[in-house]
Amino acid sequence: MSNCSCSCGAAPKFVFSCSGAADVGEVADQAARELSRQGKVKMFCLAGIGGRVSGIVKSTEAADQIVVIDGCPLNCASKTLEEAGLSEFEHVELQAMGLKKGESPVSPELINAVVAEATKRIKG
Repeated sequence: MSNCSCSCGAAPKFVFSCSGAADVGEVADQAARELSRQGKVKMFCLAGIGGRVSGIVKSTEAADQIVVIDGCPLNCASKTLEEAGLSEFEHVELQAMGLKKGESPVSPELINAVVAEATKRIKG
């Protein structure tokens, strides 16, 4: 049996994250990168969604699951997906986890807490 690197297998699970300038944006971004490194989801390009890059939007529409991690209550990442017509996703908001913008220095502990919260929402 050969390994197929095309899209003929199971649909991917994607994670999109805030990567804003605030501390919580960096925590969200680093958590998404860690989830991707662990193979739980694949980090995908939020800018491509915002720019309506057709291949990125189509791949996202075909995803088995989408997880969105937002750093602050502005919810820029989730709003970007919604503006592109994508509304079916799991949403992790760091503010709801008790992390506050400007008061949550990036640390392995915070990143791991976000990874754990997102992992609870990943199906399968």
